[in-house]
Order: sequence, then C-alpha cells, then structure tokens
Amino acid sequence: MTKLTLGTHPYLLGFDQLERLVERTAKSENGYPPYNIEQVRDNGFRITLAVAGFGEDDLSITVENRQLVVRGKQADDGADRVFLHRGIAARQFQRTFLLADGVDVAGASMENGLLHIDMARAVPDQVVQTIRINKT
Repeated sequence: MTKLTLGTHPYLLGFDQLERLVERTAKSENGYPPYNIEQVRDNGFRITLAVAGFGEDDLSITVENRQLVVRGKQADDGADRVFLHRGIAARQFQRTFLLADGVDVAGASMENGLLHIDMARAVPDQVVQTIRINKT
C-alpha cells in the first residue's frame, strides 16, 4: 500500500512545501517560553509569550522568510550575587512561528511580564480566472 502525503496526493498540487514546513515546525518545539495563540478578530491573531524577567531591551522580534522569530537574551547581572535557590529562568531563547502568506505582524506590546504580538490576515480578493484554450 502506498502512503499518500500532501506532496503526492493527486488533488493537492504544489503543497509539498507545506508538508516540509509542518515537519520542520514539529521538530523545533522546546517549550520555553510558554505561549498562547488566540484569535482576536475574524482576521486577527495574538501570540502571548510569558517572558517574566525580560525587559523590552532584552527581546527582539523579526520576520525572516515568513517566520516570526522572537529572541530573548538577558544580561548576566548575577555574577556578584549568591543564589540559595534559582527557580526563575534566566536563559536565552528563540521561538519561531511560521506565518502563512498574507499574515503580517501588526505590532507588539509588553504588559505584566507578557509579550503580546498582534497579527492580521489580509482578506484576499476573490478572483476568477478564465483560461483560454489554444488551437494546435
């Protein structure tokens, strides 16, 4: 029996790129920092990351090749401090989210240790294209 995938299904032409994106995303999951994704409008999304201990200057948000990349790096100010217990993570991170075509980052904000990234999806125009059959 032959396994059908997105790239080989006869009715899904050109979706092999999508299959590669799904496989790459599944491999990159590490769990830190925790995050939520919510739909805030019909065509709007919000990603919220728990970034307690990080300031705005410690974070960077970029869009690289249709990937939203959030990076966090704290300056190590604990060199002269002695911790009896250190339960608050002070490590760098990189979290990526793949964005579909037409999804753009609208803005970002920080509130109470939470980083909010708002995105909007442009509504595509409904286009009907008629293909002319050439005589041979």
